[in-house]
Amino acid sequence: MAWIPESYLDLIKDESKAFACLATIMKDGSPQLTPIWFDTDGRHILINSALGRVKDRNMRRNPLVALVITDPNDPYRYIQIRGKVVEITSQAAREHIDRLSKKYTGKDKYTSGSAEEIRVTYKILPLSISV
Repeated sequence: MAWIPESYLDLIKDESKAFACLATIMKDGSPQLTPIWFDTDGRHILINSALGRVKDRNMRRNPLVALVITDPNDPYRYIQIRGKVVEITSQAAREHIDRLSKKYTGKDKYTSGSAEEIRVTYKILPLSISV
């Protein structure tokens, strides 16, 4: 994962269970923040949400986002990623949220949302990293 400094790679590994805080931009230009689960495909940060939520609407309108991933053992150690949503898909998004549920809760299935909601996966291409 060349885009992450080696000394911070532990924060994006599944074992760390580090949360990210996602920043998106509202229609009026104000910022919106959401703590989120995430994983990576080796090049992109992958996040998941339900169709129609605020962050979903914001990323569809403006694909520029920022994330801060904080070390769960040291809140003063973090990595900031500014990037662009390069893909939004509902294909295999239910399976993705189940993988994230396993990572963060140990449960095989995500059970917090309604059965009718449409899950969506977002691929974020990192453009700038700072530590």
